[in-house]
Amino acid sequence: MSFLDLLRGAERANGSMLCVGLDPEPARFAAHLKGDASRIYDFCAAIVDATADLVIAFKPQIAYFAAHRAEDQLEKLMAHLRRAAPKVPVILDAKRGDIGATAEQYAKEAFERYGADAVTLSPFMGFDSVQPYLKYEGKGAFLLCRTSNPGGDDLQNQRLASVPGQPRLYEHIASLAQGPWNENGQLGLVVGATYPAEIERVRALAPTLPLLIPGVGAQGGDAAATVRAGWRGQPGGATTGPIVVNSSRAILYASAGEGFAEAARREARKTRDLLQAARG
Repeated sequence: MSFLDLLRGAERANGSMLCVGLDPEPARFAAHLKGDASRIYDFCAAIVDATADLVIAFKPQIAYFAAHRAEDQLEKLMAHLRRAAPKVPVILDAKRGDIGATAEQYAKEAFERYGADAVTLSPFMGFDSVQPYLKYEGKGAFLLCRTSNPGGDDLQNQRLASVPGQPRLYEHIASLAQGPWNENGQLGLVVGATYPAEIERVRALAPTLPLLIPGVGAQGGDAAATVRAGWRGQPGGATTGPIVVNSSRAILYASAGEGFAEAARREARKTRDLLQAARG
């Protein structure tokens, strides 16, 4: 199945727009695991098992594994995800951005080594930095568009005088992703929950693309405003363009006790239901 097929299937089966981000910080683990980087897999696998029927996707962030020399644990986790949640897509959050042979190697890392269904990319080196990922049939690529951090204004919100209509940079990226760059229908966009007005603008420019929306939970994004800005339904309940609303820390660290996985499940269910209710 293609990434989009998996995404739409998980949305229907789990009644969900929630993505659980897997950003393991051993210093924040439950007391019996705390500080032990060798238990990253155990922690993340417990979260996956507790939430697999509540999510539209999982999103492991590669830096949290690499910083602890835990890439082997990430490989093990990806294999566990395939066994425990085979119908839930996995987005590798890597934010890669390079050209030529280097981009080909990053694509191989994401899709062959780790077996991800999709990857996050920085598009600011142009289409030739994205194209190597699109050679993998059925895989997805989410391009950074309007990110949730305050510094996103430094570049993403600037107008392009050389482009007709002088769109802002994030608007131009959305138009390219909806149009000429999306050769095989594999692209999506990353837009931050902290900017609901910009989410609505991106959705207008890219009505059919999946949107990966971080920033709900610990970063303070409004879940209901996010759904109103980005989700568009069709008769019968189908989704025009799926939204994938990510929450990481609020779910992962819902409890510091031995029942951390059960607490994560409760928080995930609460967030999922809040997102679904916002559809109206």
